[in-house]
Amino acid sequence: MSEETPRQSTIFDVARLAGVSHQTVSRVLNDLPNVRASTRVRVEEAIKKLRYVPSPAARALVTRRSRTIGLIATGGPEFGPSTTLLHFNAAARQASWSVFTANMIGSEPNAIRAAISAFLRQNVEGIAVMTSHQSTVDIVAGMELTIPLVALEATPRTGITTIGADQYTGARRAVAHLADLGHREIAHLAGPPDSVDAQERARGWRDELSARGLAARIVGEGDWSPSSGYRFGRECDLDRLTAVFVSNDQMSMGLIHAITERGRSVPADVSIVGFDDIPEAAYVAPPLTTIRQDFEQIGRDMLDALLARINGEQRTASPSVPELIERASTRRLAAGD
Repeated sequence: MSEETPRQSTIFDVARLAGVSHQTVSRVLNDLPNVRASTRVRVEEAIKKLRYVPSPAARALVTRRSRTIGLIATGGPEFGPSTTLLHFNAAARQASWSVFTANMIGSEPNAIRAAISAFLRQNVEGIAVMTSHQSTVDIVAGMELTIPLVALEATPRTGITTIGADQYTGARRAVAHLADLGHREIAHLAGPPDSVDAQERARGWRDELSARGLAARIVGEGDWSPSSGYRFGRECDLDRLTAVFVSNDQMSMGLIHAITERGRSVPADVSIVGFDDIPEAAYVAPPLTTIRQDFEQIGRDMLDALLARINGEQRTASPSVPELIERASTRRLAAGD
């Protein structure tokens, strides 16, 4: 004989136990005024005793709010975006908001528009976009939504709240570090051309070299993966450079492996600076000098900015500035090197 599933408590059960009307329970649940303190305590004790969980649909009917957010996330499982997403969701749960997430590898326009349409049918109050593809933000922005929109992007956009790290300044710090160590031939391994972050890091590389009267001669293009860093390392002219600024840590690891395979050494022959400071960066051989982003804080900042917009606040936030983490993959050039 099968065991019966216990009946879930309702708002009417809470009302009977607390000795109040179900409308009063609803006012307590939604933190509305005009409820006596003693009554509020009785209702809260009844909720706890019955382990009552109000349904989102019922709460929305009372408050006219869904307390839900839509989240578009595109790209592969890179450490930075994944960490930002996790902490965005954690902050949302802590603030008692639900998140509907649409994950997709690419940025196919019809798929993105379909996801946004599904969010709107679910009555979301705002949408966040986490992507390395500029085209994804362009598509969402082009839909002219009437609800708040926040995007993970360091460059400002009209009509969209953007949150992120200052990729440009971080890149300039990486190149400045290498130049201060005496390097004059500093190559760059860039990220995908559709990535705003990759574009900003490449721009920072060029501008810092230009400010120091140095030429931006050697540039490669990767896809954020270690294999693309490895390919660049197998193909680049190691006799023409002494340092490489790499657009992320994973490509840096592939590059170090390729340089070692070719009988050269990091940093004795080539100094490497990465970007992101993923957990593995401190434990590769040699430990990687890199630019650290606070992905956890970015996730929380995105949620805060979106909720502020939902609540009618016009909040602006300056991009955080990544910091240089110096390890053993860079060295100062000696006279004559």
